[in-house]
Amino acid sequence: MTVFIIAEAGVNHNGSIDFAKKLIDVAVNAGANAIKFQTFKAKNISIKKARKAMYQIKTTDKNETQFDMLKRLELNIDAHKELITYCKNKKIIFLSSPFDHEGIELLNYLELPILKIPSGEITNLPYLRHIGKLDKKIILSTGMSDLKEIKKALSVLAFGYLKKIETKKILEKDLTDAFNSIEGQNILKKKVTILHCTSDYPASINEINLGAMETIRDKFNTKVGYSDHSKGFLVSLSAAILGANVIEKHFTKNKKLKGPDHKASLNPKELKQMISLI
Repeated sequence: MTVFIIAEAGVNHNGSIDFAKKLIDVAVNAGANAIKFQTFKAKNISIKKARKAMYQIKTTDKNETQFDMLKRLELNIDAHKELITYCKNKKIIFLSSPFDHEGIELLNYLELPILKIPSGEITNLPYLRHIGKLDKKIILSTGMSDLKEIKKALSVLAFGYLKKIETKKILEKDLTDAFNSIEGQNILKKKVTILHCTSDYPASINEINLGAMETIRDKFNTKVGYSDHSKGFLVSLSAAILGANVIEKHFTKNKKLKGPDHKASLNPKELKQMISLI
């Protein structure tokens, strides 16, 4: 079985397009299938006085608000276009996670064939329906969610896939019917990959529970994978052995760089070694 490997750059570009291109070069050299960034506007996802998470305080300027940090890490439309072109020239797939409706529309306008839904949006039902209506392939992360919430998310996506005409009032029965229908099940199986994920940075080994990935596969009959926030790449290798269709792993040029995710990322040598072993 071929494993689709996403080298997760996220916001490790530190707001620099030139550095983002260097990360693309690293991903290409390592043999990744895709490199993934994040698409958001700070004003849409954070209030101005929001405090950072503890791991962010440890790895960035502690006097900076989360809003200011996110503002500094935004990629505008021109940056997206430049990076997409660079990825095409380097023959690697450009992916991104939209964190708001504006981001969804931008990535749709840029004709991305796959959208990655971050864990934090799995209970954002209007967001999910917006994505479902676009009829794209979806990679869905599930950190902090339970099976009931995953099923609800899949129901909304199925409804979006099947009902592309805007409807003001959507009943619970409409979502259930979409999920349970043969058409809904077929399109979810064809379009959606669900990633087990532990929402901790870094995630300790005793919190991983890779068996959850197998439970998700058995419960929903979709492709599955793992979004890995643990140190090193042992968990990613283990997930591949257990049949993961997709592996997503953060990487950086240098773990000592300032930024929220560098410390919990692989360096270029580790990324290349992980992909080679998989």
